Amino acid sequence: MTEKLLSPLRTRPWPERWLTRTLGAVLATAAYVICVPSGSVPVSDEASGGGGVALAVILLLLSGYFGRRDDLAWPLLLVAVPPAVQMYVSFESEQPLEWAFATLVIAAGALVAATVGRCFRPRGGEDSTDGLLCAAHRS
Repeated sequence: MTEKLLSPLRTRPWPERWLTRTLGAVLATAAYVICVPSGSVPVSDEASGGGGVALAVILLLLSGYFGRRDDLAWPLLLVAVPPAVQMYVSFESEQPLEWAFATLVIAAGALVAATVGRCFRPRGGEDSTDGLLCAAHRS
């Protein structure tokens, strides 16, 4: 069971790969819906009860997980894009800067967490340039 949850997705059958990716996008979407009240900026005072912090933690964990299991672009597409689209739809027309800033922060966080997650990949069968950022961690 652990092998299925932690093995690289490129070694899994394609239905399992796409089901896992779809589940990740659904979890990112659900995290935004649950953590952020409709129409508010995740880092504003309107996000009551630490919803913005909870959203950030959930998205960072998802990004790290998909960074460990998949290529580097997938966490950005699966974890950062769904909340960005939801923010774009829910923000009013006079908040384009808040949307752009929140999208940039979410995307940067997803890429950083995915890169950290890649450091914990098992050795063997990797591309020669795959571990350049994680060389210090592995030695």
